[in-house]
Amino acid sequence: MERKTAHKTAGIATAGEGEGGMTRLPKLRLRGAWGRRLGVFCLGLSVLLLGGAGSYAGYTYLNDNFHVVKAGSLYRSAQPTPELLAEWKQRYGLTTIVNLRGANPGAPWYEAEKAAAARLGLRLIDYRISAKRVLSGEETSGLVSLLAGLDGPTLVHCMSGADRSGIASAYYLASVNKAGEEEAESQLSLWYGHVPLWFSPFYAMDISFEAAEPGFGYLDS
Repeated sequence: MERKTAHKTAGIATAGEGEGGMTRLPKLRLRGAWGRRLGVFCLGLSVLLLGGAGSYAGYTYLNDNFHVVKAGSLYRSAQPTPELLAEWKQRYGLTTIVNLRGANPGAPWYEAEKAAAARLGLRLIDYRISAKRVLSGEETSGLVSLLAGLDGPTLVHCMSGADRSGIASAYYLASVNKAGEEEAESQLSLWYGHVPLWFSPFYAMDISFEAAEPGFGYLDS
């Protein structure tokens, strides 16, 4: 039987939540962090013109986009299949899944994941955020609180593993692991299939990280 987990922080649920909508993004602010991301993008674009990055980006979307964030603690991926969950539990000792798509009762992918989690003895936490909407302060604090309270190796995932998984991984490194700013924000990069440019609807994740930076002690960005 699946273990049900109750949380008081906003956005956490075990049933009845769908994926979020889209909101208007603030105007671009040219800051140090933006400059670094632009540099990463330009480098990636150069490779793309040679064909390499294009192939890799396609690979991440067509496959599981699995990556180690912090060995023994946090892993990230696209929507996992039951078979992948079983494989990753055996290989990495997973104990918990954080589903950033939110609970979607009746959806085949969600029912399959919930059944697999119950069968494998994995704790499933549903925390809905949208990749196209800037996280509110309440959503950010709730997600950070959730990540700080994780016990055991955890998989965090969204649909593609690029955007929502990226912001959660960045928050984890910044708040829980106390990593440097560049290391944390590198979780939102082309390497994972995320496009950190203002014209992308998923730039909401970059803005969300920028807004949270002072709380992580990144005061000079």
